[in-house]
Amino acid sequence: MKFGYRELCLEHDTGSRHPESPDRLRAIKRTLAETDHVEYVPANDLPRDAVHGIHDDEYLRDVRQFCANGGGNWDADTVAVEATWDAAMASAALATWAAREALDGADGADTPFALGRPPGHHAVEDDAMGFCFLNNAAVAAEHALDREDVENVAILDFDVHHGNGTQDIFYDRSDVYYASFHEEGLYPGTGDVGETGVDAGRGRTLNVPFPSGSGDADYLAVYEEVIAPEFEAYDPDLLIVSAGFDAHENDPISRMLVSTGGYGVLAERLRTLTDRIDAGLAFVLEGGYGLETLSSGVREIQEVLNGTEPATIDAEPTDGGRNVLESLIYQGFGSR
Repeated sequence: MKFGYRELCLEHDTGSRHPESPDRLRAIKRTLAETDHVEYVPANDLPRDAVHGIHDDEYLRDVRQFCANGGGNWDADTVAVEATWDAAMASAALATWAAREALDGADGADTPFALGRPPGHHAVEDDAMGFCFLNNAAVAAEHALDREDVENVAILDFDVHHGNGTQDIFYDRSDVYYASFHEEGLYPGTGDVGETGVDAGRGRTLNVPFPSGSGDADYLAVYEEVIAPEFEAYDPDLLIVSAGFDAHENDPISRMLVSTGGYGVLAERLRTLTDRIDAGLAFVLEGGYGLETLSSGVREIQEVLNGTEPATIDAEPTDGGRNVLESLIYQGFGSR
């Protein structure tokens, strides 16, 4: 794969006890060093219109000044230092690079994956939260939509936390379809199946709040019966994956049971879908706080998209997974 990466993202120093640390990127790079066909691209072109099309101008000025003044705690979880503004801009630039690469035909072993931090999917239009300052996936989607050859974009978020920021930003728009797998009841407490969009965006938000203990079979059942049919009917020009790995069975902050192999299977299904509908496929890093589980998940996706056969998932969905699936079908999803 091609990985967007800049050392500048390491300078966002959250402190020794914060789970979203520079060690996350270091661990990914160490693990990828053990594999073949890895290319790093120091993308740094961030279109101004993409950021300002997503985030409020006053908010952007406030964050920039907050960092220039030395940073501190924006809120209880979201920490900044002087370098955070530049790191956040670099992370957003990597996401827009991934979108461009995918739209320009990079696929298979060249599929782009933006390895930026701070992550983005909790950042709303006018506020930072949940470790996030700029909504990288949303900025990438907005950048893609500025192209004449792009009519619509889909985003699949498989971070264990609901991407409230991405949902909020596109909740009343029809040109972005946002779907989220997440653990029910975790921060930030949003993402109910009844949250489906408003106005022009009605039916363009799809939330899958799995109960704790859900795993590979649950994710794949909902993907095959709901997500894939929805995305195929929507026919996006680009699919952006908000790739968080904190639903892993060994991640320290969640209670989900997704395996390393499960991430590879999901990546293979996404590649098959985007090939079928002739859409670009781009990955943007979100969460994942066990260094080994995070890096092994990224490597699994890299190896599968480089041609390694994915794992076989033989398990049946849990009762909780079936209940979520039935709720989505009752809402009318998956039957378009």
